Amino acid sequence: MIINHPILGPRDAAEFTYLGDASLLNRPDWQAKDAAEQFYEYLYLRDNVAGVHRELWYHEQGDRSWLLVTRNTLTHEISKVELASDVARAGGNSK
Repeated sequence: MIINHPILGPRDAAEFTYLGDASLLNRPDWQAKDAAEQFYEYLYLRDNVAGVHRELWYHEQGDRSWLLVTRNTLTHEISKVELASDVARAGGNSK
């Protein structure tokens, strides 16, 4: 699988480490009344998506950047690759 890095161009997926669901960018408010429940869900509950999914990938064998990859988990087709830092600054909801 080839990941088209936004800065470095096409790279083999072997250069990257998969780190999970991109919803991890949306960290719960630790001061909320239900913070314990929110953090439990944030840390332990994951959807097992069959289809289009937003994922975090780390460019471990490259520039050490974090990427948000939109990928179809059934076909492995990648439709979008963004720098996770850009998405986080925009509120984590880039589509």
